[in-house]
Amino acid sequence: MTTSTARRADLRNVAIVAHVDHGKTTIVDAMLQQTNAFSAHGEVEERVMDSGDLEREKGITILAKNTTVFYDGPSAHGETITINVIDTPGHADFGGEVERGLSMVDGVVLLVDASEGPLPQTRFVLRKALEAKLPVILVVNKVDRPDARIEEVVGESMDLLLGLASDIAEDEPDLDLDAVLDVPVVYASGRAGRASLEQPENGALPEGEDLEPLFRTIIERIPAPSYDPEGVLQAHVTNLDASPFLGRLALLRIFNGTLKKGQTVAWARADGQLKNVRISELLATKGLERVPAESAGPGEIVAVAGIEDITIGETLTDPEDPRPLPRITVDDPAISMTIGINTSPLAGRVKGAKVTARQVKDRLDKELIGNVSIKVLPTERPDAWEVQGRGELALAILVEQMRREGFELTAGKPQVVTRTVDGKVHEPYEHMTIDVPEEYLGAVTQLMAARKGRMEGMSNHGTGWVRMEFRVPSRGLIGFRTRFLTETRGAGIASSYADGYEPWAGEIEYRTNGSLVADRAGAVTPFAMINLQERGTFFVEPTSEVYEGMIVGENSRADDMDVNITKEKKLTNMRSSTADSFENLTPPKKLTLEESLEFAREDECVEVTPEAIRIRKVILDANDRLKANRARARA
Repeated sequence: MTTSTARRADLRNVAIVAHVDHGKTTIVDAMLQQTNAFSAHGEVEERVMDSGDLEREKGITILAKNTTVFYDGPSAHGETITINVIDTPGHADFGGEVERGLSMVDGVVLLVDASEGPLPQTRFVLRKALEAKLPVILVVNKVDRPDARIEEVVGESMDLLLGLASDIAEDEPDLDLDAVLDVPVVYASGRAGRASLEQPENGALPEGEDLEPLFRTIIERIPAPSYDPEGVLQAHVTNLDASPFLGRLALLRIFNGTLKKGQTVAWARADGQLKNVRISELLATKGLERVPAESAGPGEIVAVAGIEDITIGETLTDPEDPRPLPRITVDDPAISMTIGINTSPLAGRVKGAKVTARQVKDRLDKELIGNVSIKVLPTERPDAWEVQGRGELALAILVEQMRREGFELTAGKPQVVTRTVDGKVHEPYEHMTIDVPEEYLGAVTQLMAARKGRMEGMSNHGTGWVRMEFRVPSRGLIGFRTRFLTETRGAGIASSYADGYEPWAGEIEYRTNGSLVADRAGAVTPFAMINLQERGTFFVEPTSEVYEGMIVGENSRADDMDVNITKEKKLTNMRSSTADSFENLTPPKKLTLEESLEFAREDECVEVTPEAIRIRKVILDANDRLKANRARARA
């Protein structure tokens, strides 16, 4: 094979990476609009790349997606340059999506908020880009925010780049530090669709009328895809999709050679086998649409149909001279959760719900195909499985998606995945950055100390907000978010990224309050709730159906309490002058799925159905629970 390489000057592949909510999807919207990707009569939504219901509800990107922009502006010099843009998640829990997205591109656009500056997930995605030796363009977004501090944010971003490059240089001695730090800076407002290479005043819009400076920087600084003109076909599967007409679609980047519709290629499978398959359909991306194509060359990102069992990381290559590419590697999972069938007394009440073990297992196996960052392991029970993932949010999103698809499940409390190093148990740690108003400094420090967090730095920008950095066990962050938002009255911002393993930190107390547990089955009565409401906070409302062992509220004291919440008022033939006043009944607290998983203790789990989310004891019978607790205390 020759060593000569050529470049596709008419093509650029770039990923947009950033922390959650720094404006990636908004700036992709503006790029699509300014290159006329939408038809004149088409109705344009905001955040078109966040196409999933959950993504729109939560305002975050969960799946890495690609779109194609056809740029023919001044910097293209009369030609049309195809820019493939990969919109990656900004949350480290979806790190597998980030690693997959970076395997498709030749450079990254790092987006940083002009007020918040680089945050933990910025560090996470940037480290992945530098390890892959990809050039970086820094875009300071939201420069028109009233609290923007543009110059300081650029300085913080350069410090972050230098720190990460120094860390990586220890493992990669051939890393060119000068090239890493030679980063162009673009100042932008994604919402206004404007960019400039000149730094505007804090809180002012960029000078440019459009995103032309950003397009010019991408074309000049992101290298065109290189390939071997005499090389054999090599196409890497980086994502999967499905079409109602064509079945499974494999999204792939072509590194060498040409792929044609109807061509027979060698499919290099994960288990090392080679199998000849035919490409029945070839689809290219145009804006947000997939359109049929006859052929695709090196550097292009296309979708192919006709290979039913293909999975991420596999290669399509030449049948005569097969040369598979190395598989995509992702970080190991840090959090696990047991997911099984619904075993509560109310199981199977929802019409059409999927309740059998076989249906649940098939759905988990299907998730494994498209999600490279999770693992599914068997447990002692045939109807439950241990699902390992990057973080609590990623696993909660999986359970929520299954719930919306009509599954009934039991989800256990998230646990950490430990390792044994030199005979000692090690657990995953995270680096956490917290921004809070100054008055909550003491409360947050106390909360983190209880969860074995060590403060590593604190800075005050003089704006009334304090930024603190902690190193904390991943275990300590299970159930942290709800307590944190309560302590800071919803004003605090907290985010973290995985930061290696350390010896087991000891016992952590997650919840100081016990549970109110129903001691019998029946319907909740207002009479019982009025009598019990001084005992704590309720999660159920009058007329809700409960069963023995179901958690109906949070106790105001530390221990669990069995309560009769179905008690009815005995009627007499005397009219009472002190009739019950239901106006005094405190409204119940409705927990979301994430809040329920955070609230559950070691001996509790969450029952998830398409219509309801309930927390329950693992052992429903009160006497059996007492025996189990005594046995645990003796052990």
